Amino acid sequence: MIRKSKRFTKPRKAYEKARINEENELVKKYGLKNKREIWKTLSKVNYFRSRAKALANSSVSEQEVLFNKLKYLGLKTDTIAEVLALKVQDLLERRITTVLVKKGLANTPRQARQMVTHKRVSIDNKTVNTPSLFVPKSQEDLLHIKVEKKKLIKQEKSEIKEEVNEQNKEESKKETKEQEKK
Repeated sequence: MIRKSKRFTKPRKAYEKARINEENELVKKYGLKNKREIWKTLSKVNYFRSRAKALANSSVSEQEVLFNKLKYLGLKTDTIAEVLALKVQDLLERRITTVLVKKGLANTPRQARQMVTHKRVSIDNKTVNTPSLFVPKSQEDLLHIKVEKKKLIKQEKSEIKEEVNEQNKEESKKETKEQEKK
């Protein structure tokens, strides 16, 4: 298999103010590292669009293959017109960082990105360290944050201490009651 070296194309006009402002908003909203990630996602959208155009005159069964793939990714597409209407935001919504924020497992997209790169996130007990990973709808419920062993041990120790303190308090209450009875 030959590896594709370039997975995106740069914009034709390097200093187009409207495009730059849009990209800056997307970078902030989705916690992207750089604009290259937007361009990669845009090339995927363009691939899906070109695939839909090529399948426009083909049979329904061939079109269903594309629609099923997009539905698996979590995109709501039932017709070729809907595939042609896809936006970059639609695919960015399916990235693991955005899904973590929407599920409430991270406060911001940047925090979610850091958690993913530090291998704190797993899907179906498989560690993930790629922030650009597209999460299918079926795996969205299997997404969770791993807790470190050190933190678990500290939590267990603190719980044991609390239990011991409660037992000591109860014993002291019993002793004071017995002393008062005497």
